Amino acid sequence: MWIIIRLLIGIVVLLIVEYYFIRHVNLAIKLFSPTFYEKRFHLVRKIFLVWMNLYPLALIFIFTYFAITGSYLSAPENKIIDYLLIYPFWTFFVLIIQCCLFFIPLDLIKIFSHLFIKKTRVHLLKIRSTLLFLIIGFFIFYIPIRIIYDYNSVSVRKIEYQKENLPRQLENFKVVFISDIQADHYTDERRLTSYLNKVNSLNPDLILIAGDLITTGPNYIELSAQEVGKLKSKYGIYSCVGDHDNWAYRNDYARSLSEVKSALNYHGVQMIDNDIKKVNVDSAEIAITIITNTYVETIAENILDSLSLNNNGSFKIFLTHQPQEFLIGAAQKNEFDLFLAGHTHGGQITFVFPFIQLTPTMFETSYIRGDFWFDRMLMIINRGLGMSLAPLRYNSTPEITLITLKNK
Repeated sequence: MWIIIRLLIGIVVLLIVEYYFIRHVNLAIKLFSPTFYEKRFHLVRKIFLVWMNLYPLALIFIFTYFAITGSYLSAPENKIIDYLLIYPFWTFFVLIIQCCLFFIPLDLIKIFSHLFIKKTRVHLLKIRSTLLFLIIGFFIFYIPIRIIYDYNSVSVRKIEYQKENLPRQLENFKVVFISDIQADHYTDERRLTSYLNKVNSLNPDLILIAGDLITTGPNYIELSAQEVGKLKSKYGIYSCVGDHDNWAYRNDYARSLSEVKSALNYHGVQMIDNDIKKVNVDSAEIAITIITNTYVETIAENILDSLSLNNNGSFKIFLTHQPQEFLIGAAQKNEFDLFLAGHTHGGQITFVFPFIQLTPTMFETSYIRGDFWFDRMLMIINRGLGMSLAPLRYNSTPEITLITLKNK
């Protein structure tokens, strides 16, 4: 029942934002094309509002059915539904929010001008309407282009990590770090293959994955494991447990994780749950503390302390899914060299705005993407490949991180 209530609240908020957006579009169209506004815009507006809200109505039906029957009604995976319903909704959603972020400052300027500048109101109204038109016009073109670019592109971010007295055997050692592959209907075999081929092209010595090999549903476990199993690394491929690895079967977390682990292991990839993996490079040793801390399972403090304290490698790596503060503190306290995490998708949907990254992810963590230094420990947050909730990325290009070790 709480799911339905939250969904209804979300839809009410969405309708308010839609009204705010349409009101400003009215002003822009009215100024630049009065004839179109009078004759056709009312019809266009009605079609837009109906089309925009079909998907939320479908969600209400699905969750109401779940509340009544206890059975989860899965939406059919169909390209026609994607292109006629789901993609348009999320693209329009991004457009509306993005434009409204710029409308708000203009409205504040309008209020200020009405209070203090009375003689030039008509002139200011024309300037405001022109700016509204330019904002809407720009984002109508930019947003679809950016979404398509982020869906089809992969960024390779190269980092040189310098450490004093690094064993000579680890000089130029290459660690490739990826996360959140999330195989599903949208991250299909073609997209996975393209991403993972680029990983192999970097000739890594070691590959680390920050969990989330699937999004949901058991149908994609084998696909993900099979594709990840094609990765090539001299010293192995290791993954921690991610949130979504527990959700292949919504009501059976243990079965979900067991099947994900088994499939990966069959294809030569180890998903490790709260343990230390030691990689011997001649006489040098890279020790990887791999921690499970997800929405489903929180690591006990004594286990975290033990695993962090007992890592005595020549080079120490802390691998986990979520970049939680208490995990960062434990790694920093025990002088790890690298802290690797994913989970955030780099924001996944990150709105354009001056001087700040605006993304829903900022309400969960301030560590959204990029590099963060804690004394001598470098924390790297990988943007991953997959998508959650919305089947798109906006200003968050999928990422592969190549870390090359150097003696300082």
